[in-house]
Amino acid sequence: MQDSVRPLREDDIGAVCRIYNHYVLNSTITFEEVSVSVVEMARRACVDDPAHPWRVLETPRDGVCGYACATPWKARAAYRFSVECSVYVDPAHRRMGYARCLYERLFSDLRAAGMHTAIAGIAQPNPASVALHEAFGFRKVAHFEQVGRKFDRWIDVGYWQLDLEA
Repeated sequence: MQDSVRPLREDDIGAVCRIYNHYVLNSTITFEEVSVSVVEMARRACVDDPAHPWRVLETPRDGVCGYACATPWKARAAYRFSVECSVYVDPAHRRMGYARCLYERLFSDLRAAGMHTAIAGIAQPNPASVALHEAFGFRKVAHFEQVGRKFDRWIDVGYWQLDLEA
C-alpha cells in the first residue's frame, strides 16, 4: 500500500483527535485551549457529507498522519456553498508534502460537490500556512488584530479565500 488520501472513517477519529489535540495544547493555530474528546471529535466530523468532507492521509507504516476538513462557514442558509477549510499534519510528518496532498483531494471533492468558496482563517504569524494556501490560489481578504488570546498573548487572524469555481 502506498500513502493515500481517503475519506475519514469512524475508526480514524482517535488518530484525528490525537493530531488535533497536539495543536490545541502546543500552538496558537487553533484557538481551542482544552483537549477535544474522541466523542466530541466524532460529533464534529462529517463522515458522509459531500459538502463538508473530511479526508485523512494514511501511510502503510504510520497509519493516519494528517487530515483536512471542510466545515460550514456560517449557519444561515445563504452560506451553504461556502466552507471553512483546515489541514493538520502530525508533527512527526510535517514538511513531507502531506498538507498539499490532503488539500488537493479536499478541494477536488469540494468542487465535485458544487461548493463555491473555501475560506481559511490563519492565526498570525504563520508563514508556512500562508504559503500553502497562497500556492493553491487563496488570496488574503481580511486581517483582524488581537482577536484571540492564548498562552498569555494576543493573536491576530488573517482570512484567505479561494474561489472553487475559478
